[in-house]
Amino acid sequence: MGGLIKAAAPGTLIKSLPELLEEGPGSGRWIVTVFNNDTNTYEEVMMILMKATGCDIDEAWEETWEIDNLGSSVVHHGGEEECNEAAEIIRTIGIHVEVAEE
Repeated sequence: MGGLIKAAAPGTLIKSLPELLEEGPGSGRWIVTVFNNDTNTYEEVMMILMKATGCDIDEAWEETWEIDNLGSSVVHHGGEEECNEAAEIIRTIGIHVEVAEE
């Protein structure tokens, strides 16, 4: 997010101090986590993820697979209001969703 990334050694990246501070607690970055259930189909979940987050079908399939096989998936990153809006859309099909600060 505007910070510089500097190469410390081949294959190693170190983020600059402004970028680290920007990503820390209270940074204003939020996440939307979706949890598995035994009710919704892959198609239903994929369609609602695309509608709520604007992701493409490949990303929606990957996140849906994670929800089904890992129990949950972080499906969106953004500001608090944006994440709450996405979560509300996802909830319309009965899925348990959490919004939390990153």
